[in-house]
Amino acid sequence: MAKKPADPAANERPGRIKQLRMIAQIIKQANPKGMPIVYASALGTLILCIVIGLVTGWLWYMVFIGIMLALTVGLVVFGQLAQRAQYSLLHGQVGAAAAILQGMRGNWDVTPAVAVNRDQDVVHRVVGYPGIVLVSEGPGNRVQKMLVSEKKRVQRVAVDVPVYDVQCGDGEGQVPLAKLQRHLMKLPRNLKKPAVSEVKYRLRALPQTLPVPKGPMPRGARMPRGPKMR
Repeated sequence: MAKKPADPAANERPGRIKQLRMIAQIIKQANPKGMPIVYASALGTLILCIVIGLVTGWLWYMVFIGIMLALTVGLVVFGQLAQRAQYSLLHGQVGAAAAILQGMRGNWDVTPAVAVNRDQDVVHRVVGYPGIVLVSEGPGNRVQKMLVSEKKRVQRVAVDVPVYDVQCGDGEGQVPLAKLQRHLMKLPRNLKKPAVSEVKYRLRALPQTLPVPKGPMPRGARMPRGPKMR
């Protein structure tokens, strides 16, 4: 008798559950009160719906609605805490900005460490609807020259493309790591999709001969993804 083919969804469930457990451990590591907050938000939503059901006389209907809302609220809070934990763990690491940028939703092309100096200050290049965005990591007095130099370099092959420079860090005039994705998404949409592809093609002509900073680049930053660009 022929065996029934395995259900693909059944194989995916253990992986998803394991991933959620890993994320929960990351939240717990960054904030011991994180998971209790998730449970409390979900339970509070359910209790509120039950109270409304008792008052209106639609108890069982509100219980059903409450369970759905509780799961939704719990997942939203879980995602927000996971994002905060991600920023907390990456903060201060070389390449943290690149890891955050690579987790962005939408048509973004990230090239990490296109420029590096002896102090391990780095500049990352991002191509998207705004044009070309150069994102630096390091003190402002050191990375400014790197940004100016890299801007001149990319404009050789992308003359008519807008180029923005963003300093990521905790210094004055810099964009904090936690606000980096939002900052880029607020930039104006100067290019259409075909133009973005054309810019990517042009930038391939630039030589990539720069060294990579010492130490591993942070990984796993695509969890969770940021909001979609409007």
